[in-house]
Amino acid sequence: MKKLLTQLNQSYHLFYLAMVFVAGIGLIFLVFPGESRFKYEFQKGSPWRHETLIAPFNFAILKTDVEIKTENDSILNTYLPYFTLDTLVESAKIKEFAFVLTKLTETNPAIKEIQHIQYFPHILQNLYKSGILPQSINSYKELKDKSEIMQIKGNKAIKIPVLNLSSIKTAYQELNDTIRTLSGKYYQDIIQKINLSDFVVENLYYDEQRNRHEKKELLDKISSTKGMVQAGERIIFQGDLVGSEKYLILESLKKAYETKRGDNIEYFLVIAGRLIIITLLIVLMFLYLVFYRRELFDHKRKLSFIILMIVLMVFMAGFATKVESINIYMVPMAILPIMVRIFFDSRTAIFSLMITTLLIGYFAPNSYEYIILQMIAGIFAVFSLNKLHKRSHIVFSALWVFLSYSVVYIAMAMVSEGNLKTINWTALKWFGTSSIFIFITYPLIYIFEKIFGFVSDVTLIELSDTNQPLLRKLAEEAPGTFQHSIQVANLAEAVIHRIGGNPFLVRAGALYHDIGKTSDPEFFIENQALGMNPHDQIDHLKSAQIIIDHVINGVRLAKKYGLPEILISFITTHHGTTQANYFYKMYQKENPELEIDRNSFTYPGPLPQDKETAVLMLTDGIEAAVRSLNEKSVDAIRDLIENMVEQKIRSNQLSNADLTFREISILKNTLLEKLVNIYHVRIEYPK
Repeated sequence: MKKLLTQLNQSYHLFYLAMVFVAGIGLIFLVFPGESRFKYEFQKGSPWRHETLIAPFNFAILKTDVEIKTENDSILNTYLPYFTLDTLVESAKIKEFAFVLTKLTETNPAIKEIQHIQYFPHILQNLYKSGILPQSINSYKELKDKSEIMQIKGNKAIKIPVLNLSSIKTAYQELNDTIRTLSGKYYQDIIQKINLSDFVVENLYYDEQRNRHEKKELLDKISSTKGMVQAGERIIFQGDLVGSEKYLILESLKKAYETKRGDNIEYFLVIAGRLIIITLLIVLMFLYLVFYRRELFDHKRKLSFIILMIVLMVFMAGFATKVESINIYMVPMAILPIMVRIFFDSRTAIFSLMITTLLIGYFAPNSYEYIILQMIAGIFAVFSLNKLHKRSHIVFSALWVFLSYSVVYIAMAMVSEGNLKTINWTALKWFGTSSIFIFITYPLIYIFEKIFGFVSDVTLIELSDTNQPLLRKLAEEAPGTFQHSIQVANLAEAVIHRIGGNPFLVRAGALYHDIGKTSDPEFFIENQALGMNPHDQIDHLKSAQIIIDHVINGVRLAKKYGLPEILISFITTHHGTTQANYFYKMYQKENPELEIDRNSFTYPGPLPQDKETAVLMLTDGIEAAVRSLNEKSVDAIRDLIENMVEQKIRSNQLSNADLTFREISILKNTLLEKLVNIYHVRIEYPK
């Protein structure tokens, strides 16, 4: 049965690997462009290293982005904005104004003496004819540096000087001033009877839709090409320098080639080639994990995370190439090696970066430049973020990424352009945006920890805070065990610093390894008052069960408080499969006639699987044993350390841990040094 379960588990793992492999290839394949690739690589300012190039077909020479932008700006500078005139408003308000004036003259005969009163409506009509805007002219950005507009009246559009336009405020002021001048002493009589603001309203509006359409038509008329290259025409000799003009022709040929669907291009061959390239690169990633990081390859969630990060980055880069407003360098590629480095190691981070960069480099513009920039920036990100346990580390990492991007880009631009003035400095803005995106690493760490069950150094530091609820519970209910745990954490951390490993992990594991003792704290010697031992009241089998159960209770308590699995492994392995020897011997002595089941006195295990859990096992036992020594001399402590380490080795407790003899020797010396200092052991001077 056990063999069958093992085979089923292996089959499931192989099936899962196959699914991840196929899914990764399939998703990346969706992003890859369907066009055939241009087979030549070239750089501006470098020699043409291929054979003499002859034009294979007719193609147009494309204008540069700068040329197109200059033409666009020229068109927009001469463009006259369109404003729509509402003639209904004009006729309605003039009629109302004339009617009110007529009523006024009928009720006030003296006003009839005003000369030209009959022309007051014509004054208002002239204002409406040119157009009254809702706001002041200066508030319209469309009118900046414009001397004329196109006024749409009915089906016609005519040019109107901007100086003739009025806002509601200026139109009212002009009407009011004109009436004041013409009416003389009767001005107050008119103003008291007529509210001029009732007849001055806007009748000219900026036509957003019409202007957008007109601008688009004008810009669409701009040609994106400037000349043709005929089939059979020589483009460049082998060894010639790729100057600005040749570079533009080569770029034009490249784009024409990649979008061409001629009879000589078999589409299924393009698909097959893309699949082969993607498959080979993903296979390389798998082979690296198999040969150099087997523990990641065998761990489903860790393998899935690495492939997911690669796919996400390829998707983001593919999206950036399809959206004109987004530059591919704005994609924060450095996040990939940073995240892999935080959860795993530097070598895996750099290899993942290499595979991802090669995949994106297939369809990225200026592939060589892109690959060089991303590899250097990503490696700097990995080296600058050796550990992430302070917020400042992310800031410095983002700064290093930006500097590496900028320096390498400027260096490559100096080679290709040979002139600082012609360098596209806008690229620094893209690099800055990409570097700023690195700050989302912090929330991403939390998200991926929850999804994949990972534990970062940041989380380990948070869990090592003695004000955490579970550690406060340990301190209050089992203060002796709490002090023992702190002492073990300090010793184990010192050992890991010297032999290599994760000090944050071993410290957190040491602090939580004995939390199960909170269930029956008085049964453990470090929590007992002098002369009070509850084991004296029960038999030794029951005592052994209580002692052993602190592992089971610890796991139950850790799951209740949501501790990650990696810390629970310290609880389950810190005694391995050793025995509660004292109670076993005493029970055997009291019951010589019975056949004793040794499993009843044995910890459930498992054995330590890595360096950190193995160090905790050794440090935990040695620290507790040294406490019980009557004479804490250097020799006594040294002998105890030697005996306990040898005992663990003989009982195969370290058989699954990756500790070397050299590291065990460093562990012994470190523990001896620290324990001698802790217990203030002094040299005995001769009398």
